[in-house]
Amino acid sequence: MRIDVALRELHGSESALEGELLRVAARHAQEHEIHHVATDLAGWSGEHVRELVGAGSRYGLDLGESAARTPEPPTEESGELPGDDSDPDMLLLADLRRLYRMAAGVSLDWDLLGQGAQVIADTALLALTKRCHPRSLRQMKWADAMLRTVSPQILAG
Repeated sequence: MRIDVALRELHGSESALEGELLRVAARHAQEHEIHHVATDLAGWSGEHVRELVGAGSRYGLDLGESAARTPEPPTEESGELPGDDSDPDMLLLADLRRLYRMAAGVSLDWDLLGQGAQVIADTALLALTKRCHPRSLRQMKWADAMLRTVSPQILAG
């Protein structure tokens, strides 16, 4: 059984998303909607991480120690929009793109874990995925909506 691999991967991706949401909230504190919503969404990821620690223990995983440390910020990927830290608009656009990609990955990880839980008939794990996956979809949709809202003004500016 390889559910432990999916749990570990999801734990890492949720932890990284939580950290990135908090970084973006702090970096764009003057953008009230970004700051407040990203902070709230980070709280969701934090809850998910704590629940995954409990689920992991049933599979012999000790995810608690890694949950206590703050994940490193993701490295910039090739394909990021050009710009530097002195252009706050382009930085916001790059941050939202990164959040969207990270949230999409987390959503995919929840889906995979749910599929695995269904196959092995772990009703508790399946219930966890059904509680948490919709939130990850909302995180992704929020990032997408923000991108659609701010990108026209930023790119035309």
